Amino acid sequence: MFLKYVTDMFLFCYRSSCLYYSGCVKLCLLAILVFAYSPAISSGIKDPVKKLMIFGDSLTAGYGLEKTNSFSEKLSIALKSRGRDVKIILSSVSGDTTSGGKARIDWALAEKPDAVLIELGANDGLRGINPKVSKSNLDYIIKQLRKHQVRILLAGMLAPPNLGREYGDEFNNIYSSLAKKYDILYYPFFLEGVVANPQLNQADGIHPNSIGVDEIVKRMLPMIMKLVR
Repeated sequence: MFLKYVTDMFLFCYRSSCLYYSGCVKLCLLAILVFAYSPAISSGIKDPVKKLMIFGDSLTAGYGLEKTNSFSEKLSIALKSRGRDVKIILSSVSGDTTSGGKARIDWALAEKPDAVLIELGANDGLRGINPKVSKSNLDYIIKQLRKHQVRILLAGMLAPPNLGREYGDEFNNIYSSLAKKYDILYYPFFLEGVVANPQLNQADGIHPNSIGVDEIVKRMLPMIMKLVR
């Protein structure tokens, strides 16, 4: 687009009178210099993501699965099939809560990811942790990522129904409110299409099996493609 603009400008100058030609040449030369020394302008968008960090808990750590059947491995294959050779950095810890994520986000950033998929909160819900605490932890994590100019995709989680409607409403609102506050990419429910389906979960009824992971990757891929574009 930019090169077309420069070309059109030169054609305009060529067809114009000599009085304007000199000024147009100067303008075009200036435009070329700006184009050459400004990657942001030359690409029109930020550079493509080269390193994507998965920052989560057992749902993305591959709990109970062979490595080849884990979320990170299957996501990597799905991205490559769409022409995106993105290095996946797995920073997910089984059993982790949002408090654990908050405690380790700073050293996790030493990996210098270009983008991060946040998948935390399931264990907060299972343990009945105060939603205000969970929200504060996630808020901190997002702030740290933004401070380092990292692209963010926030994957939501839903509270177990046995904790009551009041708790559920407050917990379930955490993710949408943070996504709106920081204007970041948001996937409402990480386990969408998989939760409570015995055929897509392991024997514990909580963690997805290989087929369940396939379903999650398929559903999330359009949003992840936006993240790494």
